[in-house]
Amino acid sequence: MEALFWACLIGGIVYSVVTIVFGDILGDALDGLLDFLPDGLDWLHPMTVVGGITVFGGAGLMLGHYTDLAVWGVVAFALLAAVVIGAGVYFFYVRPMRATESSTGYSMEEMPGKLAEVLVPIPADGYGEVMLRMGAAGVTNRMAASFDGVPVEAGAQVVVVEVRDGTLYVSKLDSDFSSNILDERR
Repeated sequence: MEALFWACLIGGIVYSVVTIVFGDILGDALDGLLDFLPDGLDWLHPMTVVGGITVFGGAGLMLGHYTDLAVWGVVAFALLAAVVIGAGVYFFYVRPMRATESSTGYSMEEMPGKLAEVLVPIPADGYGEVMLRMGAAGVTNRMAASFDGVPVEAGAQVVVVEVRDGTLYVSKLDSDFSSNILDERR
């Protein structure tokens, strides 16, 4: 039984070292490996499972050496320790970290209706460039064309009307409307 405990402990330590050193490479290579699991089994996160196996090995070794428990008593208490520590890892580390994951990405489909400022003048039948805020992603610059077919000068406030083929089609805001928007932002 001692060999099983040593194997669990050493296997968990090796897994930890390998994931620290090669974590990104392995993460990319094994991406989607556990996607077959139903949504309700998210507690089967590798950190939870491997952490439990490592604790099982370590607790089994310590209980076997420092107590007078029978073999099945050692296994039972080692399993209990593994479940308790694994649950602790899940509830106090894995689950909170999943809740904090956020993305600074944005989609082109989110852009219609956003206000922008013209950086490079937009000719009536050509392309220019606009700058717009995209939430947590910050500021982005995008190629733009006039939706109305009228030229738009640099510095003008525009609204994105639609997105086609990666190009923002914008329309110039009325001067009254854009000054109200600027006052509200200050």
